[in-house]
Amino acid sequence: MQLSIKRIGPHLLVLIGFIILSLAYFSPVLKGKQIFQSDIMQYIGMSKQQKDFKAATGEETYWTNSAFAGMPTYQLGAKYPHNYIKKLDLTLRFLPRPADYLFLYLLSFYILLLVLKVDFKLAALGAIAFGFSTYLIIILGVGHNSKAHAIAYMPLVLSGILLVFQKKYISGFLLTTIAMGLELVANHFQMTYYLLLLVIVLGVAYLVDAYRKKILPHYFKSIGVLVAAVVLSIALNATNILATQEYVKESTRGKSELTINPDGSPKPVTSGLDRDYITQFSYGIVETFNLFIPRFMGGGNGEDVGRNSATYEAFRRLGATTTQALEESKHAPMYWGKQPIVEAPAYIGAVVLFLFVFALFLVKGRLKWWLVGGVLLSLLLSYGKNLGFLTNFFIDYVPLYNKFRAVSSIQVILELCIPVLAIFGLVRLFNDFEKKEDKLKALKYTSIITGGLALVFLLFKSSLFDFVGARDGQYIQAYGQDFVRALKEDRKTIFTQDSLRTLILVLLSAGVIFAFLRDKLKEKWVIVVFLGLILFDLVGVNKRYVNNDDFVSSIRVNKPFQANEVDKEILKDTSHFRVFDLVSGPSKPSYFHNSLNGYNAAELKRYREVFDFYVSQNNMNVLSMFNTKYIIAQDEKEGLFSYKNNEANGNAWFIQSLQKVESANEEIKQLDSLPNKIKAIYSSHKALETLKDIKQKYVVDSLATIDLVEVTPNYLKYTSKNSNEGFAVFSEIYYGNGWKTFVDGEECSHMRVNYILRGMQIPAGSHTIEFKFDPEVVKTGSRIALASSVLFGILLLGGLFYRFKKK
Repeated sequence: MQLSIKRIGPHLLVLIGFIILSLAYFSPVLKGKQIFQSDIMQYIGMSKQQKDFKAATGEETYWTNSAFAGMPTYQLGAKYPHNYIKKLDLTLRFLPRPADYLFLYLLSFYILLLVLKVDFKLAALGAIAFGFSTYLIIILGVGHNSKAHAIAYMPLVLSGILLVFQKKYISGFLLTTIAMGLELVANHFQMTYYLLLLVIVLGVAYLVDAYRKKILPHYFKSIGVLVAAVVLSIALNATNILATQEYVKESTRGKSELTINPDGSPKPVTSGLDRDYITQFSYGIVETFNLFIPRFMGGGNGEDVGRNSATYEAFRRLGATTTQALEESKHAPMYWGKQPIVEAPAYIGAVVLFLFVFALFLVKGRLKWWLVGGVLLSLLLSYGKNLGFLTNFFIDYVPLYNKFRAVSSIQVILELCIPVLAIFGLVRLFNDFEKKEDKLKALKYTSIITGGLALVFLLFKSSLFDFVGARDGQYIQAYGQDFVRALKEDRKTIFTQDSLRTLILVLLSAGVIFAFLRDKLKEKWVIVVFLGLILFDLVGVNKRYVNNDDFVSSIRVNKPFQANEVDKEILKDTSHFRVFDLVSGPSKPSYFHNSLNGYNAAELKRYREVFDFYVSQNNMNVLSMFNTKYIIAQDEKEGLFSYKNNEANGNAWFIQSLQKVESANEEIKQLDSLPNKIKAIYSSHKALETLKDIKQKYVVDSLATIDLVEVTPNYLKYTSKNSNEGFAVFSEIYYGNGWKTFVDGEECSHMRVNYILRGMQIPAGSHTIEFKFDPEVVKTGSRIALASSVLFGILLLGGLFYRFKKK
């Protein structure tokens, strides 16, 4: 018993320390406040309808009408039956948000270093170096929660993989299954894909090592165990993965049938995202030094330069009051790189990078090579269009790479690998295997490289860089040349300040190691001092961008939008219709109305295309087709008003003619002038295979009616009266993977018309037509998730019993 406490006690203390650190950094959560995250505000707007439905009925809806004229909720936080791995995830995230994600960063990385047989004190130090890496904190500030979630489990996945390679097959299998299951729960497949790239690098390093040591059977056995673990982890998340796989083909991440742009110009045919869109956020090659000097490129697009800045004085000269100038100086455009938007630099830390370079001279073997390989791959791919030959190769030939945007975010891999190797620099420093002379030589070279680099930038900044930003031309036009000169002066000032800061931290780090090698400082004090330096370094930079000022009352977070007078007036109309808001931003309209607006990185592809061709141009013919009854706009005095579109087609209508066109191009082009109240068009698609006897002409008498009588997000009920057989068009988005149609209780088929809407042939007489969103993918996935959860439970109990019996 005493031995168990002695073994477990230090780890419990470390975990308590992690909890305290997480709550301390985000201390306002202890007062009931919540962090205001812009992306989460947009998510709340998008997901309100489905949450209201769940609160009212206790049921989950997998379709929402509140955004983009209708879409599945698979990427909007949908909950699935038998998703027990999600329950485990929620248990681990017991702290208030966003402290829960910071705790996961620390815990997961700590486990990774323990698996790598690092002493718990150094493991804790490494976890702090990773968890407080600036990028990982910044994404919490802006609300990239799913990204942070996925990143947090990356070290845990690596832990399971490494256990298997250490011949701990059972524990490695179980941990890999759990960790990979949790990784997939985060539902950020871009981060998971980047993790896969790192695992491939790791696998190659271990393959080469196995070949050299002639242990290939063990290597391939390990691969087999890991494949089984990953398959089981996928099965635990079957519903989400299957639904996402099904949806992505219909989303903007899938292949388009169009070969033209809205202006008629040829459109490159691609199975993924547009190349320019993928590489829009490409990391500058010179910008790499942001990892070492926080505001090397000026920091973010809106830096607080304060009263004692040239920018403040420039605003005063332009006529601003002291209050106005001070307020503007809090958001000065200091960033002078080429990316369109940068909230903050992706700073890893001068101290951590110093230790990383130190480790390069001392650490040998496969650990070093897969970590360095991961760093280099991550860095080179983050350059995007700035290293076009490599990026284009990956876009064109590497599977799935063209499904993801913002290539600079692949730097999460180097942000994981660098702290691992940095800690192993200290491991080698403290062990007796390396000669003291080799350690002193490594210290000398590290100090020359890192300190010399900072010194060169400090002394020769004016001759090396021009400090000119990509938007400075716009600022010259708006404020004049003197204003831009002031910006450049402040950019140079903060560059100097942070270069000097980095140089001092490098010298202090070198001094600590030198003192240890000269027996002036004990090992435990080296760890304590480096803990202080890393916290001072990283927290000091992080607090510039994510701090207590970002926290607000919980009601402001949970109810971020308030209805204005126009919204209130529209809400008085209880019929079913859509709203197009030209003023309020992407997801506020979705909070109150069934909206054509929305905010999501993977909306339905066909809707985005119609939006780009027509909706964004306020084409009333297409807006009426979507049953857009109200348009919110701004008058000359910037006041809001709603325009009531009396020409809106309504929820459904009978047409006189149905015409087949030859291609998607022709179909979307005809929408511009199509008399859509009396005519519909269609091109070939899968649903047509089940439809027979589709006519080209229909007789519509004046007494024919079709009315919507019941509506929820996942259910629509219509009644029709028509003395003739007719064809009805519904102002609802066509999505063939889940919407089922019933006429008088008997299931039948419907088809896609007008490029994006639903249409169906209806027999003569009086009928009830129902649309139910009942996706088979959810049922199938839930059955797989249940079976795999039972299987994993049996394997877990068996593994625990085997270990207990062995002991």
